[in-house]
Amino acid sequence: MAIPPIGTPLAELERLYWQAIKDKDVDTLDALTHYPCLVTGASGAMSIKDRSVYAMMLDNAKWTLNDFTLEQMQINGLSDAAAVIAYKATEYMTVEGQPLTLVAYDSSLWVKEADGRFRCALHTEAIAGDSFGRDRRG
Repeated sequence: MAIPPIGTPLAELERLYWQAIKDKDVDTLDALTHYPCLVTGASGAMSIKDRSVYAMMLDNAKWTLNDFTLEQMQINGLSDAAAVIAYKATEYMTVEGQPLTLVAYDSSLWVKEADGRFRCALHTEAIAGDSFGRDRRG
């Protein structure tokens, strides 16, 4: 995929980011990422320092993103050069050979770089459920 044109709406950039993960398209992920990019989720926090992290992550993944939906998008423009987007994500996946549907609430911070394009500088994911984890007790 080509780099999205300047002025592409933020919601569309977020969808393109997810599509690139689904397609394992490292070039598009690279084009949409501000480095370093911080990522947090149930497994912890990490810093994506360059495109090689995406290549390693996608090549060694024990999961496949088969499809996704992004709903309830809310966007807060912080300035001309920064905006935050938050939404509900439903991920249709295969994890270690088994089908899995995951519902989460995600947010991303997008920053405008010198070339005029917005890139993702932070992405967070919180798995949906009880805030105190009571629904995951064994």
